[in-house]
Amino acid sequence: MNRRDFLKTTTVLSAAGAVTGLPRLASAAADRWRIFEVTTRAEVFKPKGASRVWLPVPLTQDTPYQKDLGSVWSAEGGTPLATTDAKYGAGIVFAEFGEGAGTPSLTVVSRFATRDRAVDLSQPANPALRMDRAARSFHTAGTEFIPVDGIVRTTARDIVKNTKGGDIERARAVYEWVVENTFRDPQTRGCGWGDIKTMLETGNFGGKCGDLNAMFVGLTRSLGIPARDVYGLRVAASARGYRSLGVGSSNVTRAQHCRAEFWADGYGWIPVDPADVRKVILEEEQPKLLTLEDERVKRARTTLFGAWEMNWLAYNYAHDLALPKSAFGRVPYFMYPTGETAEGRLDSLDPDTFKYTITAREVSVA
Repeated sequence: MNRRDFLKTTTVLSAAGAVTGLPRLASAAADRWRIFEVTTRAEVFKPKGASRVWLPVPLTQDTPYQKDLGSVWSAEGGTPLATTDAKYGAGIVFAEFGEGAGTPSLTVVSRFATRDRAVDLSQPANPALRMDRAARSFHTAGTEFIPVDGIVRTTARDIVKNTKGGDIERARAVYEWVVENTFRDPQTRGCGWGDIKTMLETGNFGGKCGDLNAMFVGLTRSLGIPARDVYGLRVAASARGYRSLGVGSSNVTRAQHCRAEFWADGYGWIPVDPADVRKVILEEEQPKLLTLEDERVKRARTTLFGAWEMNWLAYNYAHDLALPKSAFGRVPYFMYPTGETAEGRLDSLDPDTFKYTITAREVSVA
């Protein structure tokens, strides 16, 4: 069993304050830290030649809403390696298996703490807070699937043409446009790939979180406002009464979910999730389809501009990621277990073919 060198001692499970930078659990529910454990196991059933498996781990840099408590891993028949992507800081556990390794498998167990996140938009928390030029350039740049020119920029400018105010007001206009104009398409595989240029060119605004929140990020970036996707996994039921915005069991193999955030000087990163508003419309009361006028939808729409319920694990912010030693190009994002053999990349969106399971449990804290 290998240990990532930033692994914290398991005594944190009985004393949250023992971890450097991790506050003790607050009595108020809104400020309460919850500790979870997620176990991911991936297997290659039909290896051909060398096989490789990559698994994501929680954000490698702590935030006000998530703290990494460390990961451990094992690889049956292979050599595991933990690394961090230089561009995005994405944490990756990787294992390579030689020919004849039997059934290659990689298991990662990660522990992390979360607490609900909300930004007060009535006034800046720190009026002097600014993003430097290099970071602003990085967070407004286009990616392969999320360009910031052409039809993306034209659409964004049209959305905000009558908007008065600064970056928050313009980002809100984009958020409202995404909520109003997109829809959650249950036929989309996985979370979608976020090809927003094609969506805009074809006029097909259907998809899932990887598409709809990418639309927010691309449109917002094209206006010169820093924005990013945050790729992750739902790990618990919603405490806010939304059946569709949580998970109902410990098996979270298909519970991947990406969110988005944008930057405003004086406020910092502001969380949003227009895709989850559309998820409430489609899934909250199946088979009935809700409308934007339903009170539950209105409540979600208001809340999800500026707040996240943290029954969710954030993995990374990576786009167009080059996985170490991969022979088959970059991945658009890194939210799913990924594997390949000499014959090609395995289908990360089909855990029944590329066999993987993910389980989550909340750890009790004294």
